[in-house]
Amino acid sequence: MRTPENSADLIAAEDVLLFANAAITATGQREFRSGALDQQLSLDFLHTYVRVNYRRVYAACLALDINDHNAARIVLGLLETAGEASAEERRTEGRLIAARLARMPPQRVYRLFGEVRRAGVNNRRTRAIMRDWLAARPDLGHDAVKYRSGVKTAARHIHLRCAGEAAEVGAFLFRPGKLPRYEHPLLDAWRRAHYEQGAVAELPFTVAEGFAARHGMKRETFLKRAAPRMTRLERLRTQAAFQRTDVDLTVMPLTRLALYVLALPFEQRAARRTELTGALRTAARRAAGRHAGSWGRVHAVLDDSFSSSGSGQKRRRPLAVALACHHLLEALAAPGAYRGLWTSGRGDALLVRPWGPTPLGMRVLDALEPGPGGAAPDRLVIVSDGWDNAPAGLAGEVLRVWRARLDPGRRTAVVHVNPVYDADGFDVRRLAAGVPTAGIRDAEDLPALVEIARFAEGRTGAAELHAYLDRRVALFLGERDTEKETENETENETEKGTMS
Repeated sequence: MRTPENSADLIAAEDVLLFANAAITATGQREFRSGALDQQLSLDFLHTYVRVNYRRVYAACLALDINDHNAARIVLGLLETAGEASAEERRTEGRLIAARLARMPPQRVYRLFGEVRRAGVNNRRTRAIMRDWLAARPDLGHDAVKYRSGVKTAARHIHLRCAGEAAEVGAFLFRPGKLPRYEHPLLDAWRRAHYEQGAVAELPFTVAEGFAARHGMKRETFLKRAAPRMTRLERLRTQAAFQRTDVDLTVMPLTRLALYVLALPFEQRAARRTELTGALRTAARRAAGRHAGSWGRVHAVLDDSFSSSGSGQKRRRPLAVALACHHLLEALAAPGAYRGLWTSGRGDALLVRPWGPTPLGMRVLDALEPGPGGAAPDRLVIVSDGWDNAPAGLAGEVLRVWRARLDPGRRTAVVHVNPVYDADGFDVRRLAAGVPTAGIRDAEDLPALVEIARFAEGRTGAAELHAYLDRRVALFLGERDTEKETENETENETEKGTMS
């Protein structure tokens, strides 16, 4: 790979990676070792720093696998500072914003629109973006019932003209109770639910809950009536209370399914071992997609130390990512060529729990041991918050010696993925300078994140990173018609240096 021409080039690449890791992992919530305020202040600084110094890259991050919290912050930051961008930059930013909003959950977008209004951002481009997003909603009447305050705020901010079919929505939002009935079934169900229990079950679940409490309905009766209108996640959340048996776990996203499994008592996990393991493996195969079975011999070090318990706001999130990565890596490895090692020494992944210190160094030594047939692993993946403390720093030293003395030809590719943002360091914590590290929030993003991790080694400069971002932006905006060509480029780059 090309060596950066100067230190400024290298610094630029490091700054961009710093922000990408933060935007993937940090949500401004409390972590195990830092409070919510520390997280928010750290993110505030990073967003301002990157937006001011690398505005093009700041906007391009909307095309990466960043979390919705930071995507919303980027959108707000770009809209607030539109005067700092050139006409060409504003056009590109507008397309990126529209594409990102189309992929975000509607409740997140309505919350963002509220922040836009409070910030006093009301230029023509902002109103057009909001108007186009509202126009693309499949059922504005449904949104008016489920996200009433959000729709009302957005409509008022952009002076939305509610004419034609939307006239009822306007009357519902701004003149409630004036019409004797509504043609839209949900709007009329909302009207009837004020005095008729039978209409409650016709409403979206989150809205129906309030009416059910108002009517004094028994929880079990309400859940039975509301079941047909629940989303998959709502069914999953109410499974324990309702003792549901019709919830199909195999359709759940991998990381969310891992969170659900870890929330179950050990007795239930053991009793439902076949069902839960099968669901996790099905979700992992779906997440692996075209990469399934292509990673060769894979060994993994998975952190289940006490710090993986997360915080009150992100309960067991780091451990859930590790459990999900365990099953995903099993799907990515060649058949029978995967070995997962937990820091606690536990052999049963389904019964894993946050416990004890973090002896990463010892587990890395075990993971580098040759597998069956005396062959070293093709890939070593470490899933940890990076707090190697038993003894401190051993993992980094082991990997340094391994690279320098035992594997200078880089036959074994090593990557560290970290699910926890370190507010003090403005980045995810790293094990060693020579080990590629990437932030991770959802295990499903692992195949894409290993490509980003290669830029963290300091052997590539801003030019390569910008070229990668340009490809991601083009793919995100649908400008690349030759998806196979893009996949081949990704595979070639991954082979050359993703985790070397």
